[in-house]
Amino acid sequence: MIQKIKGLDDLVGLQEALKRERDPGKPCVTICSGTGCQACGCQAVTDSFRAELEKHGLADQVDILTTGCHGFCERGPVVVIKPEGIFYERMQSEDVPEVVEETLVNGRVVERLLYEDPQTGEKLVHEHDVPFYKLQQREILWMNGMIDPTSIEDYIVMGGYSALVKALHSMTPDEIVEAVKRSGLRGRGGGGFPTGRKWESCRRAEGDVKYVICNADEGDPGAYMDRSVMEGNPHSVLEGMIIGAYAIGSHEGYIYVRNEYPLAVENADLALRMARAYGLLGENIAGSGFDFDVRITRGGGAFVCGESSALMQSLEGNVGEPQAKYVHAVEKGLWDRPTTLNNVETWANVPLIIRKGWEEYASVGTEGSKGTKIFSLVGKINNTGLVEVPMGATLREIIFDIGGGIPDGRAFKAVQTGGPSGGCLPEHMLDLPVDFDELTKVGSMMGSGGMIIMDDHTCMVDIARYFINFLQEESCGKCVPCREGLARSLEILNRICEGQGRPEDIPLLEELAETMQGFSLCALGRTAPNPVLSTLKYFRDEYEAHIYEHRCPAGVCKSLIEYWIDPDLCVGCGACVRVCPQQAIKGETKALHVINRQRCIKCGACYDVCRFNAIVIRSGKVQPVAAANPLPSVEA
Repeated sequence: MIQKIKGLDDLVGLQEALKRERDPGKPCVTICSGTGCQACGCQAVTDSFRAELEKHGLADQVDILTTGCHGFCERGPVVVIKPEGIFYERMQSEDVPEVVEETLVNGRVVERLLYEDPQTGEKLVHEHDVPFYKLQQREILWMNGMIDPTSIEDYIVMGGYSALVKALHSMTPDEIVEAVKRSGLRGRGGGGFPTGRKWESCRRAEGDVKYVICNADEGDPGAYMDRSVMEGNPHSVLEGMIIGAYAIGSHEGYIYVRNEYPLAVENADLALRMARAYGLLGENIAGSGFDFDVRITRGGGAFVCGESSALMQSLEGNVGEPQAKYVHAVEKGLWDRPTTLNNVETWANVPLIIRKGWEEYASVGTEGSKGTKIFSLVGKINNTGLVEVPMGATLREIIFDIGGGIPDGRAFKAVQTGGPSGGCLPEHMLDLPVDFDELTKVGSMMGSGGMIIMDDHTCMVDIARYFINFLQEESCGKCVPCREGLARSLEILNRICEGQGRPEDIPLLEELAETMQGFSLCALGRTAPNPVLSTLKYFRDEYEAHIYEHRCPAGVCKSLIEYWIDPDLCVGCGACVRVCPQQAIKGETKALHVINRQRCIKCGACYDVCRFNAIVIRSGKVQPVAAANPLPSVEA
């Protein structure tokens, strides 16, 4: 029978009892079971390990631990054999018998499953030696590879809920607020507002009923930091929420999570039930006399509901539309009651501050941005995955040292930070320190932490069009500047990419951006022009090439390119013929092939499969337009 925790002695006693039951030297197969690895077959790997261990009579001698996301998504499914820390990548169920036989029975390493350092060609045996992990500082993510997210006992053994018990029994609400203020923690959801100041305002707000909300409605393309934390360590988020609720005087909280995150919903729900069972949630938490409980609400997938006031409208059962900000949520938020809303990663930072002390927490990061930040590296990057680094790490360190650089030896072109409302930064900014203030200075933003990497085959006009299209579809349409500004911007960008651009299009895009920034109702509309403005600022020549020369320098915009076979390089292998969906390529074996341009749909399949670089993309088939009226400069 589970005994409720009623104070620090009970928690410490439980920790010690659990530790005595566990042998740190016992072999353990740790299998990443986050959403990414599940998509790659980690469940089959887990089932195979169970069967093989049973077959070898090792079921009682070797543990199997299914964990949350380890972060190295490019190499999943990831398996780590402990206590040695042997790191196996891209495991499949058919690899399991060999691993059991060689590693667990005979103590030998299966070299073909090891990570190979692309710089040195060396096979690395241990997880901590892999550069992707070695160069990070994992304060929030470190438990993801250490615990079963469905086990509150695993979390408690690792020191979980000690910060909560300390806060409830050894600190006053004012002391907690002051510690969070002094730590320098800023909201990780995008705005970067000082968390302690928000809590202080809500604590001082009038009203007996106050609410605490966790925003897990992560919607940026390519971003999945919050999902992985909620899936892999939901108790860290819950512990932070309870501490925050005690600090501001709240007794009711909500986790607003995307319905598209079923595993996060499942693990969070189980965490709530287990915390209640141990007396760490609900009435008289940990014997302190403080009552607080949490409910989970599933969002419908509307990007705009990541905005605080729209999220609260959705929680109330209304259409998720942003509200005017002349009244702050800390004074009148959910149901017009004082409300504190922070995102998943912000709440997960709170136990660190209380457990370590604000001084140690504030020693990491930059002057204006403290602690670590999780980024999702996606796009044209070798090491796709989640990266946690101290605030102030440079783009170069994140993209090249940890991310492994650009695939296939291609050149880096740009990185888009801050989600669809962020900016695209060029190569000469790779040494920029990444924090809230520095990114804002150069026309981008931190956002929730998404980083989309682009190589030299990326058209920056097309990228701006992609994000404006995304934002137009996700805008609630409530205010004219955002609704009409995005529609007109998309219309212009479509025209440019189709080779019908006009000299007046660039100044018109800038004028629309200025209107959206100045008069949109919420942050979605005010930041929506960032992809256009940043690409105009740093890649203006590409816009001019599209408009004046009817040429796409990156060879992406279909209306401005043609595929052609170089007669000097074609060997007549027929690979292009086999993949062409339109049967637009003809030629005899070992003879020159040709493309019928009338039938070609410019899908690029032939380009992708040609091993001899014989498929050439030619841009600028339309006659250039004379630049009689040069475009105004950015300064103008």
